[in-house]
Amino acid sequence: MTRRSCTIYVVGITCAVLLAVGIGLFAGKVFRTLMNNRLKKEIVLVEGSRVFDSWKKPPPPVYMQFYFFNMTNPKEFLAGAKPEVKQIGPYTYREYRYKDNVSMVANGKMVSAYNTKSFVFLREKSVGDPAEDNITTVNIPAWAVMNNVKDSFWKASMVSIWMNSLKSDLFTTRTVDELLWGYKDPLLVRVAGTKPEVETVFGLMYKKNGSNDGEFIYHTGEQNYMDYGRIETWKGQRELTFWRSNYSNSIVGSDGSAFHPLLDKDERIHIFTPDLCRTIYMEFEKDVEVKGIPAYRFTPPPSVLASKEENPDNEGFCVTPKECLGTGVLKVSPCRKGAPVVASFPHFYLADNKYVAAIEGLSPERTHHQTFLDLNPTTGVIVRAHKRAQVNILMQRIPGFPSTRSLNETVFPVMFLNESVEIDDASSERLKKLLLISNLVSNFPLAIVGLGVILLMVFVILLCRARKQKNEVKRIVFTKPLYASSAEDDTAYSPVNDKEKEDPQNGTYIGLTPKANVEA
Repeated sequence: MTRRSCTIYVVGITCAVLLAVGIGLFAGKVFRTLMNNRLKKEIVLVEGSRVFDSWKKPPPPVYMQFYFFNMTNPKEFLAGAKPEVKQIGPYTYREYRYKDNVSMVANGKMVSAYNTKSFVFLREKSVGDPAEDNITTVNIPAWAVMNNVKDSFWKASMVSIWMNSLKSDLFTTRTVDELLWGYKDPLLVRVAGTKPEVETVFGLMYKKNGSNDGEFIYHTGEQNYMDYGRIETWKGQRELTFWRSNYSNSIVGSDGSAFHPLLDKDERIHIFTPDLCRTIYMEFEKDVEVKGIPAYRFTPPPSVLASKEENPDNEGFCVTPKECLGTGVLKVSPCRKGAPVVASFPHFYLADNKYVAAIEGLSPERTHHQTFLDLNPTTGVIVRAHKRAQVNILMQRIPGFPSTRSLNETVFPVMFLNESVEIDDASSERLKKLLLISNLVSNFPLAIVGLGVILLMVFVILLCRARKQKNEVKRIVFTKPLYASSAEDDTAYSPVNDKEKEDPQNGTYIGLTPKANVEA
């Protein structure tokens, strides 16, 4: 066997082995499984893990923007006209959030923490000064008190007298600072005289600066990566007590700050939000890219806030069987001390058109009013998010209060918030390096297959060249020229005479004579 033949055999065997091994590893997802198992071990809520420090104190900046609906015709509205509002904002705050009092519980299988938030105003990202800008809006304390005494004629009459003496109207004009962070309301002060438990200060964000929502206990994800960041209890409870069904009271999913790795497009993400007093869910919408990082966009579908007719599961969110609102709104008075507060998406996005048509100045748009999460599917890291929610007040006729006599039931918008975050540059670079390593390791079998394909091409070229050379050898006929063949047949070598002549110059020579006939 020649050296060339050995080379061909070696290349062929190596090519076959590489292709078989590469295809086998790729089909069996061996390296991808190894990488996924590595991620499952790394992404856990325990001291020393890759994500624990960033979970306790997220590095990306979070911004909270507040938009208010300024009422421009309150007197005309109380007389029966259509209300008109003008959006004013944003008033932007930098939100600092961190996990406080973090401790391992349940023998290290779970972790306890408090979500603490604080806010710092950013004038350069705002439309005005919240300490000076005035907003005319619904007098929420007055409506809360009226709503609490509506079932008692005597109490309603007394509150009506107090409101007249204190000049507490159905609408009020306050600064942005007062509406957000609180002001002492004269009607609440009067009520607190008979009910000491009543808070005399009201603000949409009152006591939420530098405070927390209570103790959360989370799963670490060590036993099952799907449980990473999942809430076990909130304030010591496994379920809520505000609503009328087990489904509505369930506490499911995470708090919106952590999601398990290896996300799938078909799964439904659950998030518990204390502000809404319920669990919501999100579904995959589309693939996106943020700073070069691939992500899945998850958004709340219309069924989350659908009416009980459209989604029977939502029947449990009705305060009473008769107090069920339409699609796109949720009355949260059970967890707001009886105040007629209604939650929705901004400008009643995804809600029944009747809520939009009832207010002049609203214009729901997907781009500006949709809530979404952009999650990297490999790690579950949030690369971009916008949480948008609107606070409304349910206004209607209340017996005992003559000023409400001309009112039709109206869900009146007060303000909406936009809580946003986008991964910072340093974190994005680290995440991209991690994804690069993950892709290289997961796709290593493809490199083996590629090398096998290259050797296959070399093997084919060597075979073709060897075959070509073999055919050329077969075509060569080792024969003499025609004249040499006839001379060989017709002549013989013989000396000229018995004694060979010698040429003194050229040496001995041989003469050619015709071949003799053997038979003769």
